[in-house]
This record gives sequence, structure tokens and C-alpha cells, in this order.
Amino acid sequence: MSGAWLVNRWLYPCYLREVGSIEGITMSQRTPERKPASDATRLRQDEMRRAIAGTSDADFELATRGRLAEASPRQILGRFGHAVWDLDSYSFLDDPAHRDEPPSTVNPSLWRQGRLNNVAGLFEVVPGIYQVRGMDISNITFIAGETGWIIIDPLTAEETARASMALINEHAGARPVVAVIYTHSHTDHFGGIYGVVSNEDLGAGRVQLIAPAGFLEAAISENVLAGTVMLRRATYMYGAFLPHDAQGHVDTGLGKGLPALPSVGLVGPTLEIETTGTELILDGVRMVFQITPGTEAPAEMNIFFPDARALCMAENCTANQHNVYTPRGAQIRDALLWSKYIDESLVLYGPETDVLFASHHWPRWGREDIAYFLASQRDAYRFVHDQTLRLANLGFTMNEIAEQLELPEALGDEFFNHGYYGTISHNSKAVYQRYLGWFDGNPAHLWPHPPAEAAKRFVECMGGAQATLEKAQRYFDDGDYRWVVEMVNHVVFADPQNEQARYLQADALEQLGFQSESGPWRDFYLTGALELRSNGTALKGVKGNALGPALVRPMTVELLTDLLGVRLNSSRASHLDVEVNLIVSDRDDERWTFGVRSGVVHARRGVTNPNATVQMRASLESFSGFASGSKALDELLDLGDFIVEGDVSLLASLVSCLDDFEFGFEIVLP
Repeated sequence: MSGAWLVNRWLYPCYLREVGSIEGITMSQRTPERKPASDATRLRQDEMRRAIAGTSDADFELATRGRLAEASPRQILGRFGHAVWDLDSYSFLDDPAHRDEPPSTVNPSLWRQGRLNNVAGLFEVVPGIYQVRGMDISNITFIAGETGWIIIDPLTAEETARASMALINEHAGARPVVAVIYTHSHTDHFGGIYGVVSNEDLGAGRVQLIAPAGFLEAAISENVLAGTVMLRRATYMYGAFLPHDAQGHVDTGLGKGLPALPSVGLVGPTLEIETTGTELILDGVRMVFQITPGTEAPAEMNIFFPDARALCMAENCTANQHNVYTPRGAQIRDALLWSKYIDESLVLYGPETDVLFASHHWPRWGREDIAYFLASQRDAYRFVHDQTLRLANLGFTMNEIAEQLELPEALGDEFFNHGYYGTISHNSKAVYQRYLGWFDGNPAHLWPHPPAEAAKRFVECMGGAQATLEKAQRYFDDGDYRWVVEMVNHVVFADPQNEQARYLQADALEQLGFQSESGPWRDFYLTGALELRSNGTALKGVKGNALGPALVRPMTVELLTDLLGVRLNSSRASHLDVEVNLIVSDRDDERWTFGVRSGVVHARRGVTNPNATVQMRASLESFSGFASGSKALDELLDLGDFIVEGDVSLLASLVSCLDDFEFGFEIVLP
């Protein structure tokens, strides 16, 4: 598996990251071959196949309805000459030989969802409203105004957005872009902004940018402080290093996958919507907004088009159960609030809605079907919330609740409530965590040994590594892969060089991946298997610039000083006492004082410390290079917009106490 192959398969996670360097990505050439589905897995797949046999093909009719043109081009190239997007890599899903009987290495329900997400191209939702679907993980929507296009959610990548723009202009008539609406603060809904508008148009005020209140802060801040660990985990969640085939990455459940090394931008809104019921007329198009903060994103909104009788549900209602907790890591979402906002949508707009569309998946038509869909999704999120807390109040712990909770038949029978992306299992754990945290109340779990130390003791008590593996193999032969993974993980953490342990755990993870209905669960399992067989991550030593120039401009100095605090190695800085007066030259000389004392960063806005030992005047971009570590101090001092006076050696001492984060830490190895 070559470094070049890995570069082309690198997937960009759904949050603010620009990888600065991916050189040095290597993997062992001794990686064992992937395995076929076991007999136990085949039986599980047969059970799922029978469970969904004879179900309606209505989703395929909805997914293809109104298609005006096939996706073109199917391969979209990026700035490195690589494929940012490659629909042909998913063509195995359309193999007629597997239409009715999917490969045994893929859960039949996930295979069905993957085939639906393969339906790509330009679609007419209703006259005047169009979507390009399947050319990114998300949808881009075009509303025909009197003079130009109003765009909803310009995708993740400049490249995919530009290709979508060319497709709509070719088949529906070329128009200028007069407005862009961001429904919420996740990157796959704003990152492609420069594929649909230019700096010239923005500077001249020819394009309005509209977003929910709090959009900019949420878009920037959600993943900056924990960005490195989220990025690493996202390589698991989205199968960044998995081949696209029936033994590898198939689908995320929410869409095909993520663009590879895209060009990502962010431009702040010219207008923020603060209250539900706000009505605007843009280029002759009337729209009413519903603000839904704290649902699928910290800042999110739905949009109703009264004249078209069309409702855009952003990412609040899609054709799968969404994540209340996203496995890449993020703050827990509020399942109860989410359900209440869906109900509000149903009350406010349901009686007047003839078509519902969203920023992922396909639309739905007809008032009765739309009302049923909204009510069912509302009830699914409410069920997870209420029943988790009911069982918690009965004394059940997080894992016990996740093991027994299932949607009622009336909800669980609907494919749009299936766990293709989020699952009942990890969403119920999220509800538990939101209210009760990580501790289940059992004092045995209050102060456990860390994994490697616990592993050594476990293996010793089991009679040593070989005895543990012999027992684990028997469980593997019986198809109890969950227990094999748990058992053998102890051997791996006690001795990561034990190949027999790594390969057995990899084999068990692989079978769990094959069985998973959830796209992210499948990718987590299969990526874990890949790295165990390769004796570690492909990302060793890889660093990245978390704050590219396009993402720095909207940032605050407060967030950057917070980032300094996260990077500060307290033990190394325990002796340090430094105070810096900062003037941000391109922010109207915004003034800050920050420093380090007792191994902790402190910062205050709008003050100047007369006893400061260092005076700094810097542009926001240069200061971000200092705070994030993307530029060395010597490099910054050579710039004209980073001027330091006073004791520079103290500043150098501060820099020496800042950790540089690498993406390549281990996950399935200690």
C-alpha cells in the first residue's frame, strides 16, 4: 500500500481542518490479507436480508425522481492533481449481480443505503428549486430567483461546488449567484463557498451571505481546541485509509464519503437570522426561517418557502438516524431539544408543505407522507432521550441501557430511522453522558488502571498471553467477536508486538465491520483491523496546520489564546513567568494581555499591563501562526507584521514549553 495511494484516499473530516503536510505516510508492506466473511457473519447477513426482504422500493423512486442530468464529471480533480471526488470508485455498489443479494462482507441494509446514496446528478425538486446530489457528502440546493441563483449549502469543497455550479448552469441556464444561505455550522455546508462566488463579487456586495445566529463562532470554535484528536478519530470514522470496495469503505450512511484534500474556505455572513418567523424576500423569493440551535449543530436553521410550499429541514431530518454523539468526538447534542424543534417544524409548516428537502439524501413529496416522516423522526429522537433516562432512573448503567434499547416496531421499521450514521446504541450513551457523565456510580469504576496497566494484570490472571489467545480463538470460532475484541485487546496493550494477538483482534474487528449497519461503525472496525495488521498507524510523524489562512480571518484572539493554553506543557512551564502586551494590528489595534504563571495561561482583553516584559504587535494571521505552532518564532520574527520588543528570550522560553501535536498517535495500540 503506497504513500501515493494513501494521499489520494485521505478524506477530509466534517469540520475545520486543512492538512498542511501529508508527507511521510507509510504503511507496513507485511500487512496480511483481508479475510472473507465468516460463517457466523454470513448467518447475520442472511437474517438482515430476510428482515428487509420485500420492503418497498419507494426510496429508490424518491431518490431518482426529477433527475435532469447524471453527475458530471464523475471524477473531480484537486489542486494536487488528485481526485477530490470519485464516484466511479463506488461503482461496485451498482453491480447487477449484487442487486438482490449483496456481498456477504456488507450488511444488506447498509448496502441498500449505499446504493441509494449512489444516485447522483442534478434534480428538480419543484419548479425553481434544484439540487445536485452525490457530488459531495452533502447536497447543494439552487433556488431560481428573478435574476440569479440563491444557493443553500455550498458543499465541503471548492472543487465539488464549482463542478455542481457548472452542472446547474449547463442544464438549467446560467445565472449569477445573488445569495448563499448556510443552514448550519458544519464544514460540508460552507467549505465550498469559493466554488460558487468570487472575492470580487463578495467585495462588491453582489452576494448576500445568510446564516443562523452564532454561525461563525460555532463554525470556527467547535473543533479547534480538540482539533488534532478529532481529526485522528475522523480518519477512523470516515474510513480515510480504506479502499472503496465490498471489504472496505462502502458509505457513511449520510452520503458516499468525504472529499479528499479539498480546498476549503469560510466567509462570514452578511446577515444572521436570530428569531424563528423571520421573513426575507431575496431576489423575489420569499422565505421564512426557523432557528434550531443545539440540534444537529450548535447553530442551525430550517427554511420554509411559502410560494413553493417547500420546506428545507437542513440536517435536522434526513434519511437515517443522526448522531446525538458523533464518534469522531464533539459536544453531546440535545436529543430532547432536537425532537421538540422537529415538532415545531411540523406545527409551523407541515400543513402548508408539499415537498420537503434537506442537505443530505433525497426529498419527500405529499403533505401526509411529510407529516408522517417528521413525526416519526421526532418520536425517534424523543424515544432515545426518554427511554434512556427512564432506564437510568431504574438503576441501569450506560452500557446496560445501550444493550437493551431498541426503537418500537412502528419507528424501527422505517428505513429513515435506521442507524446508518447514528445508532440507538451510541446515541443512548450520549443521552446518559449528557445528564450523568462518564461515571456510573459504581466505585469500582471510579479509579481504574489505565489500559496498558490493566492489560498486563488481565493477561497475567488469564494465565499469560498464549492461554488468553487460545481461549479467545474458541470464542472467535463460536462467532462471539465482541468478546474476542475485548479479550485480545488486553493482550495487544500488554504486548503490542504480539503478532498473533494483533491479527486475531483484527480478524474479529473485521467481522464486526462486515456486520455493521452503521457506516461509521463499519469504518471504525475496519480501520482498526487495518492498523493492527500494519502494526500501527500510517500517520506516524505527520503534522498538519490546523488553521489555514481561509479559516483564520474569522477567528477571535480569545480562541487563539485558549489554544495556547491547550498547547502549554504545564510541567515544563512551571518555572515560567512571562507577561505579553498584544496589539492586533489588523483588528483596529485590538489590545490584549496574556501570559503564563504557575504553568497556566491567562489572557485579558482590552487591557495593557505596565509590568509586561514583552510587547507584541501582530496581524491576526501571524498571531495565529504563533498560537497554533504552524510557524516557528524565528520565521515569525522575520515577518513585517510580527514585531516584538522587550525580552524576546522569555517569549522563546514560552514557545519551548508549547507542545506540537501530531495526527499520528496510536488508537488500537498503546
